[in-house]
Amino acid sequence: MYQNHHSFVWEYGTSLVDLLDPKPEDFILDVGCGSGELTGMIAEKGADVVGIDADPEMVENAILNFPHIDFPCVDASKLLGNQEMASMVVIRRFDAIFSNAALHWVTDAEDAVIGMASLLKDGGRFVVEFGGKGNVEQIVQAALEVVREKKSSASNNKNNNDDNVANPWYFPSIAEYSSLLEKHGIEVTSAVLYDRPTLLQDGENGMKHWLEMFGHILFKDIPESEKDTTIHAVVERLRRTTNLYDSKERQWTADYRRIRIVGKKITHNGSSSKNDTSTPDWS
Repeated sequence: MYQNHHSFVWEYGTSLVDLLDPKPEDFILDVGCGSGELTGMIAEKGADVVGIDADPEMVENAILNFPHIDFPCVDASKLLGNQEMASMVVIRRFDAIFSNAALHWVTDAEDAVIGMASLLKDGGRFVVEFGGKGNVEQIVQAALEVVREKKSSASNNKNNNDDNVANPWYFPSIAEYSSLLEKHGIEVTSAVLYDRPTLLQDGENGMKHWLEMFGHILFKDIPESEKDTTIHAVVERLRRTTNLYDSKERQWTADYRRIRIVGKKITHNGSSSKNDTSTPDWS
């Protein structure tokens, strides 16, 4: 489903690869590589690239698609201390870290930033884009309302406002994420938060398929037998209460909002060096 119905996820990332501007001498880490399309694009530029993802099925697909590239199955929030990653940077750290449409899945954001900073050489580039503050806000709000109502109904307490039902993703502001990066040695050189309304594939079924593919985390507390009806309820609520559905064209749009950040790793003396080959502190 990811490859056949949601290819826009990686297709929108092609401009991010252009911004990264990979060179043949570069050693690059693609964090949250998915099924590997952008990792493959980076490799086509001549760079030595490694793609990581926490989802074993995504990694399996990436290996099948691009067998000449190394794709370890690694959680971005557990980079520091990971022996497989440590062995890759014995001789040199990465020249650049790249990530498209992935870091909003990593709720342990600070651990991910610490790990990425440790893998990046002094002066190395940091080029990422992911869901920013307000991303898919209307979709999330409708889904959480439906889930709360179902949980309240199940507990026979219609006044119950379950505080545990919350946005499961990490959608930071520019200030929030920039502060986190600079706290751990990555200087932000440019940052933008922008609206990117995204037309969903599959026409009338676009929102249903989006929720099935990406929204499963919203419905983790809903019994499997009730998930289809829950998704249907969310779709109908969005149809009634938002402008995300075009009834004339029978087409859905997702209210995407992206944060794009470019930065560089700062050396200990505050300058930028392209010749750092020291080993990260994995203690």
